Amino acid sequence: MVTYLEFGNIFNLSVVKNYAHGCNCAGAMGKGIALQFKEKYGQMYLEYKNLCKSGGFNLGDVFAYNYGEGTVFNLGTQKSWKTKAELDAIEESFQKMLLYAHQNRIDKIALPKIGAGLGGLVWDDVKVIINSVAKDYEDIDLIVVENYRDI
Repeated sequence: MVTYLEFGNIFNLSVVKNYAHGCNCAGAMGKGIALQFKEKYGQMYLEYKNLCKSGGFNLGDVFAYNYGEGTVFNLGTQKSWKTKAELDAIEESFQKMLLYAHQNRIDKIALPKIGAGLGGLVWDDVKVIINSVAKDYEDIDLIVVENYRDI
């Protein structure tokens, strides 16, 4: 099931310990929510950066990082910070993330409006993909915060 919250902060949702966000495949997390992930999960960022540098993180990939209390899903949605996100990459990475979550009994994931902020895509196009892929994983609740507000 997908729940859309108009405003909020994914890190302040008390019932959620698993998070997802869109990433570039160049190893940069310098703006937007990616920067918040980098600051909050420094070791994850170093592993992600090394994966990118070695060519091990590409469009459509998922880097799942267990931080002890939950998992951060880094979704390969754009080639670099200079390029737009790609709808096909969002769909592929979402499918991989939800399969991983299903196999590992992860039942709640919070995420921002992936690909539609700095990624430059039209949010309604991304929502169609999210809703389509999520319908095959009714055991997983996705909580999507559409607009950041530190509540």
